[in-house]
Amino acid sequence: MSVLSLRYAHAFASVASSAHLDVAAAQQQLSDFSGTFAGSHDLREVLMNPSIANEQKLKVLDAIAARIGMFPQVRNFLAVIMDHQRLDELDEILNEYHIVADEQSNVAEAEITSARPLNDQDRAELEAQVAKLAGGRVRTTYLQDATLLGGAVVRLGSTVYDGSIRAQLQQLKQKLVNA
Repeated sequence: MSVLSLRYAHAFASVASSAHLDVAAAQQQLSDFSGTFAGSHDLREVLMNPSIANEQKLKVLDAIAARIGMFPQVRNFLAVIMDHQRLDELDEILNEYHIVADEQSNVAEAEITSARPLNDQDRAELEAQVAKLAGGRVRTTYLQDATLLGGAVVRLGSTVYDGSIRAQLQQLKQKLVNA
């Protein structure tokens, strides 16, 4: 993480907040542009070529913005990044922005690992409990680990809640060894 990427992320978060932009839509538009940019060698060559006039680059950006249906603030943010020759840092800037936007929206990242696949009802119940722990909304990622035997392990930020049978067996083993 560079300091500049974090500054750009905070600057755009401030603009998005003051303009009352739909954060999810803005993130999607930025991701769409990033995907287009990463997937097109010709586009990268045009937008990153210092010998091409900025006016020409802005016309290309405007065409992409119209096609994606970008908010004007998203388009202007990308124009600033392009003007400051930071397009090679775009993914890092966007990663930082996602973190900043999540913090402002009170959305926490949660990773839930279970021994078996969870059905929709189990997921909904577990997500509701994790949201209570987080004190807000959560974005969850699900993983499987058969060695847990049962239960689940929830990682919320740097805190781990281990409700697995494996952990319970390890605790029982410790109690028996210490007795």
